Amino acid sequence: MSRPADTVGRLLVRCPDRFGIVAAVSSFLSASGANILSLDQHTTATYDGTYFQRTEFALPSRDLDRLRAAFDSDVARHFAMEFSVTDTAVPKRVGILVSRIDHCLLDLLWRTQRGDLDATVEVVVSNHPDLAAAVESFGVPFVHVPVTPESKPEAEARQAELLAGLDLVVLARYMQIVSGSLLEAVGAPMINIHHSFLPAFVGAVPYRQAKERGVKLVGATAHYVTEELDQGPIIEQDVVRVNHRHTAADLTRLGADVERSVLSRAVRWHCEDRVMRDGTTTVVF
Repeated sequence: MSRPADTVGRLLVRCPDRFGIVAAVSSFLSASGANILSLDQHTTATYDGTYFQRTEFALPSRDLDRLRAAFDSDVARHFAMEFSVTDTAVPKRVGILVSRIDHCLLDLLWRTQRGDLDATVEVVVSNHPDLAAAVESFGVPFVHVPVTPESKPEAEARQAELLAGLDLVVLARYMQIVSGSLLEAVGAPMINIHHSFLPAFVGAVPYRQAKERGVKLVGATAHYVTEELDQGPIIEQDVVRVNHRHTAADLTRLGADVERSVLSRAVRWHCEDRVMRDGTTTVVF
C-alpha cells in the first residue's frame, strides 16, 4: 500500500529576538514528526531586535490543528510569539477591487487560471460596469457597486459584505480611496498597486507629466493598504529605463507592464506566506 501524501505546512513566527528560538522551533517540529523543507529567518538587530522566521515542513498527517495548538502551548507562549500555521494545499481566497483600467485585473485572472498564483479569485467588485464581460469570461463573479461621494458609506457596506471572509483583497487599479471603515469591516489584508512617480506627479495624467519632465525611469509600487493614502508597507517595486524617444503613450504602456509584474509578484509572495509586516516596512522571504 502506498504511503498517504504528506501535508506541507508553513509556519510564520514573529517575536522579540532571543537565544534559542531556532532550536526550540526545530526541536518542536522534529518531535512532532515533521521534516523541515526550508527555513528562512531575519532579525532586525544584533541584539534585542525583532525576529522573523518562515518555515516549510512536511508532516505525515493532516492534523495541522493539533500541531498549531501544541506549538502555541509548548513554544509560542514561552517566546511571546505571534505565529500562524497554514496548509500549502489550501489556496488563499482573493477578492479584487477594480475601476475601469483592466491590465492588472486581467493579468491576475489569467495567472490564477493558469495556476501561477496560489489563490482562487472569488469575486471582482467594481465601481463601474465596464469590465463585467471580461471578468465573467474567466468564470469569476462580477459585482457592480457604484460609488459616489454621497453613496460611499452604503457602497462600502456592500463591498464589505461581498469581500467578507476572504484572505486577501487586491486593488487592481481601483481608483477610489479606501476608508478605514472598509479596511476594518473586511478584516483581510489589502494590496494596492500604483506608479512610482508619487508624490511628484499626482492626478489623472502622471505619464504625461513624466514625459514633460523628462523622466528616465518608469516604475511601480505594490504595498499594503492603510488608512494613510499610499503610505502602507511596501512589498515590491520595479523600474524600467526610458529615454527622450519614448512618447507619453510609450511611458503609459511600459508603466502598465511594470505594474502587472510587480502586482503579480506581491500577490504571489503574500499567498505563499512570504511577506511579514514590520511596522511601516516588510520582511519578504
